[in-house]
Amino acid sequence: MTQEEIRVILNEMAEERYRHFSASLLPGIDNILGVRLPNLRMVAKKIAKEDWKLCMAWKDKKYFEETMLQAMVLGYAKADINELLAVLASFIACIDNWSVNDSLCSSFKAAKQYQQEVWDFLMGYKDSSNEFEARFVAVMLRAYYINDNYIDKTLEVLGNIDTTKYYASMGTAWAFADAWAAYSTKTKKFLKEHTPDSVTYYKILQKCLQSYKISIEDKEYIKKEKNLFKMSQNHF
Repeated sequence: MTQEEIRVILNEMAEERYRHFSASLLPGIDNILGVRLPNLRMVAKKIAKEDWKLCMAWKDKKYFEETMLQAMVLGYAKADINELLAVLASFIACIDNWSVNDSLCSSFKAAKQYQQEVWDFLMGYKDSSNEFEARFVAVMLRAYYINDNYIDKTLEVLGNIDTTKYYASMGTAWAFADAWAAYSTKTKKFLKEHTPDSVTYYKILQKCLQSYKISIEDKEYIKKEKNLFKMSQNHF
């Protein structure tokens, strides 16, 4: 399918009410058609089977959904991992919102099979001050590297991500909460010894309390920690 043919399909799938809903979640993004995620995934899987490279070569993207398709297609594409990572490096520069970022991360299943190769790739961005490069690292770690082989290194990287910008801070907090759910002792100890900036730490505690995976005992500890933290921070 050509890009113009895909635009026709996207316009046919667009819903005005969903466009308004999506726009409310993506401030500053004004080229949204309003296509639901399951429909985008369906189109992306079809493109990935036909000619994923042609899709990734799109430069003139009229709609937000075209960038979303590229994020998903890259995740679904079947190719040599080095080739995928080279295309990924080019695409990362296109990320300017959390939705594209997180759709890319959730789709990029190659990280499960090629843990070391993708880890090495991520380490090239771990010190970035770019908001969405930092979030990309945090969300990828959360999705694929909270496991026995990587948890210690994952916590270390998360603890050093630049969280000065909102979406990087939120992504990091989300990752720490999932790490706590899976490795409570390690994560609790790490946060005690390497407490993040106050805003991110408070978000971590909030995310932990919202998690269904964290024990009641841990949540009681977190509630006390949160109350103590609030008392020590006048701006909360």
